[in-house]
Amino acid sequence: MIRLGVIGISDGNGHPYSWSAICNGYSPVDMAVCGFPVIPEYLSEQIWPEARLPDVEVSHVWTQDPASSIKIARAALISNIVDIPEEMIGKVDGLLLARDDAENHLKIAAPFLKAGVPVYIDKPIALNIDALDAIYDLQQYEGQIFTCSALRFAEELQLTPELKNRIGKIKHVEAVTPKSWKKYAVHIIEPVLKMLKGRAELNSQLIDGFGNNGGSVFVQFEGGISARFTALGSEAMAPLSFRVFGDEGWVDLFFSDAFTAFKKSLNEFLDGIRTSCVKSPYNFNKEVVSIIERGAS
Repeated sequence: MIRLGVIGISDGNGHPYSWSAICNGYSPVDMAVCGFPVIPEYLSEQIWPEARLPDVEVSHVWTQDPASSIKIARAALISNIVDIPEEMIGKVDGLLLARDDAENHLKIAAPFLKAGVPVYIDKPIALNIDALDAIYDLQQYEGQIFTCSALRFAEELQLTPELKNRIGKIKHVEAVTPKSWKKYAVHIIEPVLKMLKGRAELNSQLIDGFGNNGGSVFVQFEGGISARFTALGSEAMAPLSFRVFGDEGWVDLFFSDAFTAFKKSLNEFLDGIRTSCVKSPYNFNKEVVSIIERGAS
């Protein structure tokens, strides 16, 4: 049994609830008032306890607000609430840093990284390369740090062999997300970089202006493939989507299954703990953050 601690909470981010529930199960009554209606909705669509990840328990929780800690613990069946994060060290086998305020990741993760605890850092891990390197400088061994957008594991965003045959060689991808560039661009950058396996090195980036906390970056790879990543900001709505253009056709992909994506990403982190493998390579994360940094500048 792997014991995990969870740290939250940041504005608009319900991951402490959802991630913990995927590991522990949940209380429907308490989860219904978590403040994120989509979470109890997709949790209720699963079969419990079969939907839980096996051999793992979120055993400890801390947030900066004791009332929030109590709410998370009740909703996701967490046994222990700690007064300071460092109390978890020595009691957990890994940490879920389930906050998406990237500017605070280094400060919160530092004691755990120094203590050798595996840490899953919520997206985006950092907003610039200097901040990314400062976090990795504290890594005690390869693979201690795990980070991702769960959308990288979303099945509905994968190009099946049938779709690949239909569109031919990929030439360009248009990826769009609602909400802010700083918090949500990572959700479209990671799936595209995964989609373009075997791509050449990043060659150039061009910023397209965008208001309302949004942003848009056009990326050209040395092999000629290109992509445009657009966050629409706070005043426009759209599905999180990808249009993939090939030399023989095109296809639209839409994100729709948060539960499965979260579960797969958590399982990847746990597999890294069990096997001592690197599941979140620095070079991939550096490429992601470099695009985020350009759009946030």
